[in-house]
Amino acid sequence: MKINQSINMSTRFRVLSEDQIEEIFFAALEVLERTGGVIYHEEALELFKNSNAVVRDKKVRIPASMVEEALNFYPRKITLKGRNGKRSLQLQKDTVGFGTGSDLPFTYDRKTGERRRTLYNDVRNAGKLVDALPNYDFFMSHGIVGDAPNTQTYDRHQFLAMLEQCTKPMVVTSVDGEGLEDLWRMGCVLQGGEEEFRLNPLFVAYIEPISPLKNDRTAVEKLLFAAEKKIPAMYTPCPSSGATAPATMAGMLVQSLAETLLAVVLCHLKNPGMPLIMGGVTTVLDMKKSTYSYGAPELSLASAANTDISKWLNLIMFSTGGCTDSKVLDEQAAAEQMMNLFYAYLSGANLIHDVGYIDHGTNASLESLVMNEEMMGMVRAFGKGINTDDEHMALDLIEKQGPGGEYVTTDHTFEHWQEWYRPTLQDRSDYETWKNNGSKTMIDRVNERTQHLLDTYEADPIKDDQWKELKKIVDDADKRHA
Repeated sequence: MKINQSINMSTRFRVLSEDQIEEIFFAALEVLERTGGVIYHEEALELFKNSNAVVRDKKVRIPASMVEEALNFYPRKITLKGRNGKRSLQLQKDTVGFGTGSDLPFTYDRKTGERRRTLYNDVRNAGKLVDALPNYDFFMSHGIVGDAPNTQTYDRHQFLAMLEQCTKPMVVTSVDGEGLEDLWRMGCVLQGGEEEFRLNPLFVAYIEPISPLKNDRTAVEKLLFAAEKKIPAMYTPCPSSGATAPATMAGMLVQSLAETLLAVVLCHLKNPGMPLIMGGVTTVLDMKKSTYSYGAPELSLASAANTDISKWLNLIMFSTGGCTDSKVLDEQAAAEQMMNLFYAYLSGANLIHDVGYIDHGTNASLESLVMNEEMMGMVRAFGKGINTDDEHMALDLIEKQGPGGEYVTTDHTFEHWQEWYRPTLQDRSDYETWKNNGSKTMIDRVNERTQHLLDTYEADPIKDDQWKELKKIVDDADKRHA
């Protein structure tokens, strides 16, 4: 046995030092005390008025002591359970899960190749692929159900579409607090009641404030309902550096953290111990194109820095990866998606979402989901690092084979080559073999695999009695908003 050894079985990556994290945290506290945030919700304002915060009209300023107190009450672990009964997603320090993003208004039609509105069946098909592909750990809708009978109830139909062909844990969006309540009721049907949902949540609620430092009524309504029922929820600022946040990475991180910490205090005032998750889609506004960039290296840098901060705060982190500004699945898409997947994974973020996004988060692509599956496998393989125990150092084998020996026929090779990453879509054959097999490009292989999964894969069905209960909740919502 060796003592005082520092051996990493996985790779290590960090953006911010301890001192930098403290500086950003103290600066965010300064923002909350000096500038504060605006809240457009009566109950939330009342909660702050009955605390040590300072409330003037709708503006709330929060002392640092309240932030410090609230941070001590948040769980450092959340376990999500899919509708198949598996507690399959452990959210805790440095455990990483990959998943899609949500609510894309457009999708590329697989038959025509044309961009059109996303429909119920597109979300259903995305769920099928996520369920079938092992490197996806959770499912966001990847699209918005554009053919729902009412825009006020699309979220219930969207959740139905997600559930039809996916058994994995989910992250959901909702129209408002009433919508989130219906989704929660649907989740309780599948998990076996309110208490079981609280212990084994099926989903995380995605909630978004308005940068800079504004909290609209709908967002706060959802946040307070999540706190009341202890539904895991992320409050995800989406500042655009240079537009809705300072044009420096540090300034954007300070503002984003202040927005998060306001939610930390509010949820604590409502119901201490609710499972709140720190979020952040932090990137730049391309000043030449006036677009919110999903492929910028600054997105990866800021996301990894936010993850460093989340670990220091002992909060679970919702991050971004696998997305691109490219309009189609091409070389630009591959480069940008791989870069932000790689650094998000190395950062140790717990929920990495938006995998498969193209065109600045407006277009859904089933093929993009399939290609990212391959890239996530590569990233996970790199993240394993290098094992340096005696078996892997192989000194006895090196001595046995000696100078000029070979390793192809050894038991050691047979046992350990299977630890290597084995691609599904990449072609490693020689030129002649590739040519004889049809000279297929990566996109050709992606298209074939996508179609094969759509044609052959079926998720475990929902029980008939549960499906009837789910449909009733959705139908009742449609009637209320008819």
